[in-house]
Amino acid sequence: MPVKLAPSILACDFTRLGEEVKAVSSAEYLHVDVMDGLFVPNISFGLPILAAAKRAARPSQLIDVHLMIERPERYLADFASAGADSLTVHVEATPHLHRAVQLIRALGKRAGVVLNPGTALDTLRPVLADVDLVLIMSVNPGFGGQQFLPQALDRLRTVRGWLDDIGSPAELQVDGGVSTENARALADAGASVLVAGSSIFGEGGAALGLTRLRAALTQEQA
Repeated sequence: MPVKLAPSILACDFTRLGEEVKAVSSAEYLHVDVMDGLFVPNISFGLPILAAAKRAARPSQLIDVHLMIERPERYLADFASAGADSLTVHVEATPHLHRAVQLIRALGKRAGVVLNPGTALDTLRPVLADVDLVLIMSVNPGFGGQQFLPQALDRLRTVRGWLDDIGSPAELQVDGGVSTENARALADAGASVLVAGSSIFGEGGAALGLTRLRAALTQEQA
C-alpha cells in the first residue's frame, strides 16, 4: 500500500494557518503536535488551534493529534470535541496506558500510542493489539527541525514485525527529522505514515514540499 503523509502544522506559518493547511489538503493526514511544557520542554498550542485547523482541512482529511502532555487522559474528551479524529498518547506520559486507549476508543476516535527514542519497545506489548496506530519517535520530542536518529529504522522493523505477527491493521508512523533523504528508507523499514514538518513547510511552500516528499518515496535507494 502507498505510504501516507502527515504534514505537521507545528512547522507551518501560523499567521497563514488556513492557507498552510489548505496547501497540504492532498495529504492523507494532518498532524497536530500538542505540547504542555511539562512532558516536553516546549509549549505549542491547544484546543483553539486544533479547531481552526479542522475547519481549514479537507473534510475527509484525518486530523491526527499527537499529545505530548502529562496525564493525557484528562483532556481526551476535549481534544475529541475540538476536531481530533485520531489521538495518540505517550507510553511515558501516563501510568494508565490501557485505560487511556480505552477512553479514546469510547470517544469514537482512533487510538494511538507513541514511544520516545530511549524507551524500550517492549512497553508497547500490553496494548499493541488494542491500538489503531503506533508512532515511533525518531527524535526526542519537544521541538521541530531536529536531526533524524538512525536507530529508529531498526525500531520500525521490530514493531512492523510484531504488528504483522498478530495480524494487526494498525498504522506504523514515524515522526522526527523525516526528509526526502530518508523517506524511502523509512518506508522500507515498515513505516506506513511519515510525519514531516520542516521538510514540507519549508522553502518553496508546503504544496511543493509535499510533492517532493512523495517523489522521494518512489526513488530507488542507493
